[in-house]
Amino acid sequence: MSTTQVVRPGKSAPSSGLRGITERYFYFFMSLLIAVTVVYGFSQTVGQNLFNPAPSRPILLFLHGAVFSGWVVFFIFQSALVRTHHVSWHRRTGWFGAGLGALIPILGAVISVVMARFDVFQLHQPRDQRAPFTLIPLFDMVCFTSTFWLAVLWRKRPEYHRRLVFVASCSLTAAAFFRFPEAFHSHIYFYAGVDALIFLGVIRDLVVSRRVHAVYLWALPAFALGQYLVMHTISTGAQWWLKIADAIVG
Repeated sequence: MSTTQVVRPGKSAPSSGLRGITERYFYFFMSLLIAVTVVYGFSQTVGQNLFNPAPSRPILLFLHGAVFSGWVVFFIFQSALVRTHHVSWHRRTGWFGAGLGALIPILGAVISVVMARFDVFQLHQPRDQRAPFTLIPLFDMVCFTSTFWLAVLWRKRPEYHRRLVFVASCSLTAAAFFRFPEAFHSHIYFYAGVDALIFLGVIRDLVVSRRVHAVYLWALPAFALGQYLVMHTISTGAQWWLKIADAIVG
């Protein structure tokens, strides 16, 4: 006996095959991929920085790690709620995510300064070599903050909201990619990993809807341009930034 699937008026039939799988599971799978990226990247340095540090790291670093890890877990949790059709719980717990997301740029900016000072004054790293790199985490916090608050603002526009949360989460992987073994990449090009994750969203759009959403059309070029300017500023030793970085380190 054959069965016929009835489609309600105003709703399109669910897609099948690769297109259907991509449409339904992309954000959940990407949340897991981001988690794997973060775990692998930080596993390269977590031993010497947190478990067996010499000398001991600032306590704030542990709080920073807990909050940023919490965001990755929360992203997986929210993606799973949507995938299992628990949208009401997704919305209710979203305010917890808003609070967590508001804390991230504050902690990120503070810890970038704290660790730069720690590396210079406690680990005796050359000041003129360490200080300029504070620009990287500060820029990453700008990327996260801008896309995260747009996601909050457009929380009732799902097609914008989900992409902005995804892009914001991708921006937090820069530190993990930076810690990948150099056999995988040159440290100058670690931002390519962040952009590759976002570009998977572009591919998803092309597979599912045959067009790229405006979020990617604006966010990906803006991120790439900013990343280039950041690395160019550091690699060329721009004097204006060296003065600012020196003042930040104190």
